[in-house]
Amino acid sequence: MALNSQVNRFFNWYNRHLTLNISIAAVLFTLQLIHLYWLFTDVILFKLIGRSFFHLTGVWYTLILIVDYTEIPALISTGLIYVNELRKKGYSFKNVLFIILLASQFLHIFWITDEYVIEQFAHVSNAPILPHWLAWIAILIDYGEVPVIIDTLKKVFDALKKGDINKVKESF
Repeated sequence: MALNSQVNRFFNWYNRHLTLNISIAAVLFTLQLIHLYWLFTDVILFKLIGRSFFHLTGVWYTLILIVDYTEIPALISTGLIYVNELRKKGYSFKNVLFIILLASQFLHIFWITDEYVIEQFAHVSNAPILPHWLAWIAILIDYGEVPVIIDTLKKVFDALKKGDINKVKESF
């Protein structure tokens, strides 16, 4: 029963600062568009047409890795948006679907990594012996973020239209 009380206290706080929480989630998750752009222009296009249009090295590669590591806090903060909506409004197909899409990202992060995809597409000799189509599944999982990013940005703009920007300023 103490856990339920703590969860309720957390979501009470979360809802008092909802616009700020949604805004933070949206910013973190929107950073993933940089990663998806790199994935398409460097990895996917190289596989499909044999040419990379955005191959990163050095500092730029390090920066894309940093952006990629913001994915875990982005997934958690964005997941909270949809869990909160399920708690407040009950079952919604869209909210459940978005939670599933977000949860599938952890499969990609911890099992079918970008490194695996790159090795599979480059035919590196020491690439793991797993089916080639698994790399395409990982890419599809990665792009499953896009509808959630769009919806999260929509939620921020809706909150700001309602005049909740003052709540964001007060939270700082």
